[in-house]
Amino acid sequence: MTMLLDALAVALLIVGLVFVLGGTLGLVRLPDLFSRAHATGKCDSVGVGSILLGVALLGGLQVGDLKLLLLLLLSLVSGPTTAHALARAGHRTGLPVWRRPDGGDA
Repeated sequence: MTMLLDALAVALLIVGLVFVLGGTLGLVRLPDLFSRAHATGKCDSVGVGSILLGVALLGGLQVGDLKLLLLLLLSLVSGPTTAHALARAGHRTGLPVWRRPDGGDA
């Protein structure tokens, strides 16, 4: 049973790492605030959630798991809320949305 839990924990850690790296890549590579906020708001929430669940599984049931659960809830609420607030502020200040130079759809 412990090997199964360890395998699941490692899988969650890898999935979390992939999502966090994807969000970071989106932050660096995407052209405007709205795209960057979308990438980081989605990917980082899923990535951090997966990593925290993987760490909780690796540690077994302990008192510290309550702290991990609170961190998970905080990251799931604060990440998308921050991305939304940034995008809304950009929209309200008239920040232009990036368009392809050739005028086509994305």
